[in-house]
Formats: sequence, C-alpha cells, structure tokens
Amino acid sequence: MADKQTVVDNILSSKNEEDKFKSIVVENSEIIDLDEGLLLAVNDNKIDLKEFRKNQEETLKSCARDATQVLFNSLWQLPVERVEGSYLITLPEPKTWLPREKPVPKKKPLTKWQEYAKAKGILNKKKSRKVWDEVTQDYKPRWGYNRANDSTKDWLIEVPANADPMEDQYAKRKTAKQERVAKNELQRLRNIARTQKKKVPGVGLTPTEQPSKDYLSKALAIAHKSTASIGKFTEKLAKEKPSKYTGKKRKFEPTIGNLSQEKQKQLQILDVHAKKIPKIDVTKAANRALREEDEQRSQRKSNKTPKKVRGRKAMLGLGKKGGKVRKGGGNKKTRGKRNI
Repeated sequence: MADKQTVVDNILSSKNEEDKFKSIVVENSEIIDLDEGLLLAVNDNKIDLKEFRKNQEETLKSCARDATQVLFNSLWQLPVERVEGSYLITLPEPKTWLPREKPVPKKKPLTKWQEYAKAKGILNKKKSRKVWDEVTQDYKPRWGYNRANDSTKDWLIEVPANADPMEDQYAKRKTAKQERVAKNELQRLRNIARTQKKKVPGVGLTPTEQPSKDYLSKALAIAHKSTASIGKFTEKLAKEKPSKYTGKKRKFEPTIGNLSQEKQKQLQILDVHAKKIPKIDVTKAANRALREEDEQRSQRKSNKTPKKVRGRKAMLGLGKKGGKVRKGGGNKKTRGKRNI
C-alpha cells in the first residue's frame, strides 16, 4: 500500500496552484464583525451585483470563505492549550445578544439544611444505591419498594421494657411514620415560603423525641389556650410563671375619645373616596357638546334639502320618464298633457 503522505502529496499536486496556495490574508477584514464567543462572523463587504447575478454560488462561497478565514485567524490569536495531543482554545464571553423564547431558569434556592451545611462546611457523603439485606442475603435498594431491611414486614416486634404490653406496636410504628412524613412535608412548605418571603400558618408543635425546655414551655402555653374560653378560666399550676408565648394583645380605642382626632380620621376617609371619583374635564365636555350640536344641525340641513328638490320636481311635472307625468297624476284638465 502507498504511504499516506504520498497520497496526500498526490492530492495536493492535482489541485490548481491558486487553490493550493490561497492566502490567509483577507481584504477588508476590518469590516467583518466577529464574535468569538459564539463562533460568529458577519461579512459586511459590498458585493458587485453584476458578478453576483452571473455566478451566485461562487460569490456566496467566496464571502463565506473570507468570513471563516478571518474568524480562524482571530481564534489562533487567543490563548491556546494543548491537552492529550489536542489544541484547546478558551473562548471569550459572547458579545451578540441572542433572543430567547422563555426567560433564563433561576437557580433553585437552598433549603434551610443546605444553608446550614454550607455555613458549617458539611459535605454530603454519597451513599450506594443498594445495601446488603441480612434476611434475604441479597443486595436490595436502600429506599423505596422492596427495600432492604424493611421494618414494616417484621412478623414479630419486641415490646420495649417501659412500654405498655397491651399496646399495638405495629400501629405505633405506623403512626410514627405518618408523623415523620407530615413533618417533612411541613418543612418543605416552610422552605418554599421562606424563599418566597411568605409566612406559613402555624400548626402547633411538631412531634419530637427529645423536647427541650423551650419546647415544653411553648407546648404548655398552647395547652392553656386550647379550651373553649381560650385559656380565660384555665387554672394555673403551682409556682407557674407567666408564659412568654402569650402573643400580643389587641388594643382597642376608647369609645369616647378626642373629637379632633375623630374628625381628622373621617376627613381622611372622605378624601380617599373622593379621589376614586373620576374628575370631569369641563373644557372637553363643552367641546364635545358643541361638536354634537354642529353634527345635528348639519344632519337637519341634509335631511331638508332632498324634500325641497323633490317638491320642485313634482311642481314642474318632471318625472322619471322624460318629463311625463305618471298615469293618474295631476288635475283632470292637465291629465295626459305635458306641463310647460
């Protein structure tokens, strides 16, 4: 077989001298607009219309070749890096604005835990998707359907030493799972409300395994107000201190107060309602009324003119048939005769 270099030399030698040694220098290269970030080149050079009409294909190829050559000349002036036998060029930021049908998607906001982990420098450890199941002696998914070490499929549950022996441990485990799911959902809604700067309605206290002192005091304050009287007749415990979670009391103004302040408030209310009433432009309304009167007057004149014309034609005896009066028209003496 022939050497590759020999084949390449034969191909190059078969080409014309003009195509073989075409210069990389392009005339009027300053007019060509370049955007290296998007690999875009716009050729603004003027084209001779006569040559374009004679040979459109060659003219377009020549313009495209000049723009591409200028773009490659500009790319080779950028920093070039060689990695594993390949040349890599770091492109600059695009200068041409490209329109979008939809807005740029926003970054997903961090949750409360993600912000805490970022502040403390906690890194997430990637866990394997499958784990070893001791019961089936096989690898199973860590979460979801047919997961490994599934506690809901235990045929026997040991009753703790401090628990009621008659308590249903299966129902207790199911209730605890429902509470965990509800707590996670509440936390998810709180994260959404926090990112949108909105408040989530209070739902009391979420269950916790190790309640703190602050948690217990808040639970006690909620229990006090959970009666029909909203805690008005609830008896207090011995040596119970006033709770700091009572909230703010509503303040009502006295029924008989300062008359000047009452007058000022009423005037402010009237001002607010008066601003809502649309203002009448007197000049515009007067001009509109005058314009309507002129239109009505001109319409009356146009309605009167045809009646007078028709009356004169009837008096002169001019009809549609060459000035003859219709049959049955006129007096007995002039019936059938032409009028002068």
